[in-house]
Amino acid sequence: MAAEVHTPAVPIDEAPESLDEAPVPLDEAGYDRLRRRQWLGGEARADGVDRRTLLRMLSATGVLATPTLAVPGLAPARAAAEEVPKPVPGIVKPLPAEWFVPRGTNAEMRWDALRDADGEAAVGRHVPVERFFVRNHTSTPVIDPDTWRLKLFGSGLRGAPVAERPVEFDLDALRRLPSTRISALIECAGNARSYYQSQQQQSVPGTPWTLGGVGSASWRGVRLADVLRAAGLTRAAVDVLPTGLDPHYVVGGTDYGPVRRPLPVAKALDDVLLAYEMNDEPLTPDHGAPVRLVVPGWVGIASIKWVGTIEVADHPLYSPWNTDFYRFWGPDYPDGGSAPLTTQVVKSAFELASGAVLEAGRGHRLHGRSWSGAAAVRGVEVSTDGGRSWRRADLRDEPRAHGWTRWSIDWRPERSGAYELRARATDRQGTTQPTRAVFNREGYLFGAVVVHPVTVA
Repeated sequence: MAAEVHTPAVPIDEAPESLDEAPVPLDEAGYDRLRRRQWLGGEARADGVDRRTLLRMLSATGVLATPTLAVPGLAPARAAAEEVPKPVPGIVKPLPAEWFVPRGTNAEMRWDALRDADGEAAVGRHVPVERFFVRNHTSTPVIDPDTWRLKLFGSGLRGAPVAERPVEFDLDALRRLPSTRISALIECAGNARSYYQSQQQQSVPGTPWTLGGVGSASWRGVRLADVLRAAGLTRAAVDVLPTGLDPHYVVGGTDYGPVRRPLPVAKALDDVLLAYEMNDEPLTPDHGAPVRLVVPGWVGIASIKWVGTIEVADHPLYSPWNTDFYRFWGPDYPDGGSAPLTTQVVKSAFELASGAVLEAGRGHRLHGRSWSGAAAVRGVEVSTDGGRSWRRADLRDEPRAHGWTRWSIDWRPERSGAYELRARATDRQGTTQPTRAVFNREGYLFGAVVVHPVTVA
């Protein structure tokens, strides 16, 4: 049941705000500029560390070093089957080597695993849960869905409930609200980070993802907008801060607390989902059970897993994940860093192992997928000669926003030797993958064309 603790939770068909009374939509670029000015001017402070300390830590060690784990009040995750060896501590599901590459506290999807031994598609538009990549700052908590509660509070709700007396929803209450199903990608902001080093000879810290820190799924849940309105959203609301129930992130002696990152209320009311199902099944622990956010098109850090609380405020909110982390820092950006990262960039990947060996003198069907956080894919081109010439690939899906588009192209190499394959996509906003990505110190949002080596024998 939705329990009234301080402010009554209003049924959705009695939402407190009519459409014309809803908070005025914010211009996203203007919002980001305002937050950056406040940050640089010293008005914004993220709890956990000040900006000077953060800059010193970045230059000395990098912000994404392997963290120490502090687990306040939560039991550590246990393997679903303890007899199965697990190369990544803190991840619940098995991680077969043919599907995953372990990356610290994370597990990267192998692109060649999307095809079977005969080259046939093994994965369709959506990645099965057991094959979906895992991105954890610390470790996966295992939360009892029967005792889980979503707690909302803050000055942006009617009656301004406080954290000690919030509006609460349990899982059954969420399921009684009108459900929505969306197809959307989740992608780590650091996906493809390793190519800054391997292609551009630019050293960056953090998880050395290739292109497997991404996955597409069908998500079912309730619109965040519906929950906010049911909780008593007011026109004064500016920011929405969801917080996860994961263990605290501790690095360099600093405890940053659980993962949390604010959203402008305009985005929260647009297309954000509080999901409780993934691919028609209840969420599993590694993917945010009992409930997670899905923020279509945005960097994965916005899609908070294991959501426990949501603060709704009539003033700007901050956390380390929108001030200290997940911004661009570097010579091509302002001294205080860029605005917080939001929309994902255009990317393409081959469904083929790097260094694969192909037979000369016969035809091959090359397959891959392209995607963009800003718009649906418009077209994909492939080069099999190191970028000297390009051919248009055949799109196998009707391109959709917030999803990837599968494509294929025929290739018959006659001569043996080393080859470099390349794929580049253009989205419907006209953005095409560049040859080179603009450097940033943490290696976020690498969107340049990736060189894919193969050998023809």
